[in-house]
Amino acid sequence: MQNLTELPSNTTSSTNLSMIVKVFVVIPFFLVFLCFIILTLYTFASHRQFFDSSRYILFTYMLINDALQLFSSVLLFLLVVGRVHFAIIFCTPLLFVSTATFLNTPLILSTMSLERYVAIFYPLHRPAIWRPEWIWIIILSLWVISCILPTVDFILMRLKPGVDVISTPVLCQTVVINASPIQSLFKVSLNGIFFAMVAMVILFTYIRILLETRRMRQDRASVSKALHTVLLHGFQLLLSMMAFSQPVAELLFTQHVTLSSGDMSYIYYFCFILLPRFLSPLIYGLRDETLRSYMVKTFPCYGARVEPQKEIKMTK
Repeated sequence: MQNLTELPSNTTSSTNLSMIVKVFVVIPFFLVFLCFIILTLYTFASHRQFFDSSRYILFTYMLINDALQLFSSVLLFLLVVGRVHFAIIFCTPLLFVSTATFLNTPLILSTMSLERYVAIFYPLHRPAIWRPEWIWIIILSLWVISCILPTVDFILMRLKPGVDVISTPVLCQTVVINASPIQSLFKVSLNGIFFAMVAMVILFTYIRILLETRRMRQDRASVSKALHTVLLHGFQLLLSMMAFSQPVAELLFTQHVTLSSGDMSYIYYFCFILLPRFLSPLIYGLRDETLRSYMVKTFPCYGARVEPQKEIKMTK
C-alpha cells in the first residue's frame, strides 16, 4: 500500500480534509447522544419507582449497552482515521466490546418485544422471569449469548504471517484478526443465523399483538401502542442488519459512483452502526409520557415549570 507521505500534496490535502469532515460529523452526534444518556440514567436513578417496571429496566439496559457500543466504535473509528498503530493485545479488548455490544442490541430489541407480548397476554399472571426482581437473569443471559461469538472469533484467530500479538503495531480493525477467508465466512454465516432468529421473534410478537388488537374491544390504545413499539424494534433491527450488506453495496456502487472503499465504509458505519443507536433512545425515551415529563423536570430551566405526574402507571 502506498505510504501517505508519498502521495501528491493535493491528494494529501484532500485526504486530510475528508478525515476532518468525518470526525466533525461523528463527534457532535456522539456528544449529543452521551448527554441524553446521562440525563436519562440520572432520571432513572433519581426516581426508584422506574425500577419497579421490567420495561424501564430493559430500556436502561439498552441505553448502557448502546453507550458502550458507541464509545468503543467511535474510539476505534478515531484510531483508524488517525492511523494510530498499536499491538493486537491492546486492540482485541476494544474489538471484543464493540462486537459483543453490537450483537447485544438485537437481543435486547427482541427481549423488549417479548416483554410487551407478555404484558399484553399475561397482565395478571406474568411469568416470574419477566418480573422486575428476576429480569436481571434475562439481562445476564443476553450478555453471555452476545459474548459467545466474539469469544469463538478470537479463539479461531488467524493472524497474517509476520504479525506478533505483543510486539507488532497494527491498525485496530477486525480484518487484522480475521485474516483467514474461512474464518470470515464462518463469522458472516453465524451473524446471518443470529439476526434471522431475532427477526423471527420480533415478527412473531408483532403478528400476535396485531391479531390481539383486532380482537380486543377494550384497552385498544395500550395494545396499539405496544404494536407500534414492536414495529420500531423491527425497524431498528433492519438498520442493524443492513451493516452486513456493505460488501454487496460496495460492488454495486463502485461501478456507478466514484467513492473509495474508505468512504463507503464510513457511510455504512454512520448510517447502520451509529444512527440506529442515536435514534433508539430518542424514539423510545421521548415517546413515553411518564419518562418525558421527568426528563424535562431534570433540566434546571424547566424544573420549576413542569410538574411530574403524581402517580406513575407502570407495567410490572
